[in-house]
Amino acid sequence: MSGLDPLAAELAQHTVNDKPYWFRVDRRDFLKLFGGGLLVCLTDHYALAQESGRTFGSHELPTDIAAWLAIAPDSQVTVFTGKVEVGQNIRTSLAQQVAEELRVPFDSITMLMGDTDLVPWDAGTFGSRTTPTMGPQLRKMAASARQLLIDIAAKRWSVDPASLTADDAKVTGPHPGQSLSYGELTRGETLVQAVSDAVPLTPASAWKIAGTAVPKVNGRDFVIGKHKYPSDIVRPGMMFGKVLRPQGFNATLVSLDATKAEKMPGVTVVHDGDFIAVAAADLSTAERALSALRATWNVPAQPSNQGLFASFKQSAKGAEDDDGAKQSPGSVSQAMAAAPIQLHQQYTVQYIAHAPLEPRAAVAEWTNDKLTVWTGTQRPFGVRDELMAAFHLPPEKVRVIQPDMGSGYGGKHTGEAAVEAARLAKATGKPVKLVWTREEEFTWAYFRPAGLIEISSGANRDGTLVAWEHHNYNSGPAAITTPYNVAHPLSQFHPADSPLRQGSYRALAATANNFARESHMDEVAHAVGMDPLEFRMKNLTDARLRAVLQAAADKFNWSQMKSTRQRGIGIACGNDKGGYVATCVEVEIVPPANTIKIRRVVQAWESGAIVNPDGLRNQVSGAIVQGIGGALFEQIQFANGRILNPHFAQYRVPRFSDAPQIEVVLLDRKDLPSAGAGESGIIGLAPAVGNAIFAATGKRLRNMPMAPLGTAAVESSSKSRNDHGSSYDSGATEIGRMSSTERKI
Repeated sequence: MSGLDPLAAELAQHTVNDKPYWFRVDRRDFLKLFGGGLLVCLTDHYALAQESGRTFGSHELPTDIAAWLAIAPDSQVTVFTGKVEVGQNIRTSLAQQVAEELRVPFDSITMLMGDTDLVPWDAGTFGSRTTPTMGPQLRKMAASARQLLIDIAAKRWSVDPASLTADDAKVTGPHPGQSLSYGELTRGETLVQAVSDAVPLTPASAWKIAGTAVPKVNGRDFVIGKHKYPSDIVRPGMMFGKVLRPQGFNATLVSLDATKAEKMPGVTVVHDGDFIAVAAADLSTAERALSALRATWNVPAQPSNQGLFASFKQSAKGAEDDDGAKQSPGSVSQAMAAAPIQLHQQYTVQYIAHAPLEPRAAVAEWTNDKLTVWTGTQRPFGVRDELMAAFHLPPEKVRVIQPDMGSGYGGKHTGEAAVEAARLAKATGKPVKLVWTREEEFTWAYFRPAGLIEISSGANRDGTLVAWEHHNYNSGPAAITTPYNVAHPLSQFHPADSPLRQGSYRALAATANNFARESHMDEVAHAVGMDPLEFRMKNLTDARLRAVLQAAADKFNWSQMKSTRQRGIGIACGNDKGGYVATCVEVEIVPPANTIKIRRVVQAWESGAIVNPDGLRNQVSGAIVQGIGGALFEQIQFANGRILNPHFAQYRVPRFSDAPQIEVVLLDRKDLPSAGAGESGIIGLAPAVGNAIFAATGKRLRNMPMAPLGTAAVESSSKSRNDHGSSYDSGATEIGRMSSTERKI
């Protein structure tokens, strides 16, 4: 995993042996399904290799994956993509880009997404890759289709194609009244055309549909409850399934007494190895049957979180350098030793749950020897591969359909519920719905990795960074490379043994690495006596990161704000997956318990040309709110192999009362390609909050979450303030103190 590609790191964090397969829909069957019209096939290479630059597992990546666009006789357009809608609104933004290039009304576009029988193979929806990869591919297809329609009209009219224009789903000729709709041009014909790179795309500066705040497709359906999520799917004769979970992680079954459950009318008990489940005509009966099962398990030694972070370092499996680390450890240590100011600190992040409102859910149905599953997943083809492996089926015998689901945050890459429902459906001969409980989701799904991060830095007295060493144990390499100018950098990720199942989470390890780095940058700024914004700007030449920093600071009025004993301000920035973010935060330490209250957040964001400003603003705002949980109180508590807080009653997520005043500043760079925005907006919140807490109290909180009980007893300490209202601890408290080994002058 040299190079530490963030997307490859995400794939590496999957908890199953994912094996992608290239699946072709027979073109004649495909055309029968959609009744003729114009079909444009993309022959350019679109594959996971474009997303990660590498093969996936032991399989060579496909090089001929097509994306399809069909124009019906009524000029309605159907777009096919393996990407899925999980709340990020790509159904709208992708349709905008197709409508823009095809020159059709936005409401004439229908996006068919995530149905493995009807769309081309796709690695999945993750890594903020939909906008920068699928967007250009669909734009290219749409532009090629438009040019083909012009060529067809030119041939009919025997005119020069250059004399024709395409707009509003029709081609218009040079003579009065000379016009044909797209449907009229394609009616009765089935045309296949390869896409050419020669067709120019519309520059963002000329966008009319893309780049505008088009409302969410089918948004009303979600508001009034009309939309059917995976957990809402109903099939004729459907039964309800429940799975008996073991009494500990990695437990094996010793014995099972299913007599009582088997005697219940209409109940089917399935026992296959360690898999034990029941199905019944209604959920209540299924739950009673599950309770009637008596199983004995062989439970191995179980993990607890005691000594967690020390265990990461002890079990570390070597080091993987990032691309930006061109220096040897020796040169870094030499530069560090010569620096007049040195800091050495540790930072930690806890396991947290994805906590989607809709837990894992699936409906499975066998028709003859073909399996169809409706399920919530970010990787329909990955789940199809799991089902193929579980039931020894070829690709054409498994279909996965993903209704727009109730969020994922990186937590729904795997198909556990789909496989379980399919096993029950096969045993009963009927469709089976299986929906995980909240406790199952909190216990048996995978978590965002916990991690230990060690950072050492060296700086000159004028604030110039000269050495930087960043080590991440277990949580991941995403965004590990420092964006700051450092003569001697070294950043390394150290894979380690995890006691809990772990996997992808929104922004991967970028949140952890950015929390540590931006907290540490704040510490160095105070050590050299500089304003945190000024210090960052001094050590930063990346024009895009400087731009968001300045934009956030201006909107926040950073230069005029002052920290006080109970109110503090903090700033942080970062970049990942093509997105640039800067965050300014104001926190209040509320008496009498001295709890932390985030009062105001200003976040500036830049990710190239903006496709839908309202959608982007929602993404950034949502990331801020979600980031509050991980920053202040979200953490999985576990002991002796049991999750101790497997319900929302014990697992604290952000509430309405936690929401601060949020101001989002969008920098629209129409001169740059559009990048994804689903993930990196979350990475600036935690360090900015921690830095603001320090400004108000003089205490440095280096562990996420910083207020694990929902409130934080943060007592103000004696501290020295500089002219900018910032401070560093001059007292003897343990948290926030710089010892002689941490600060050398």
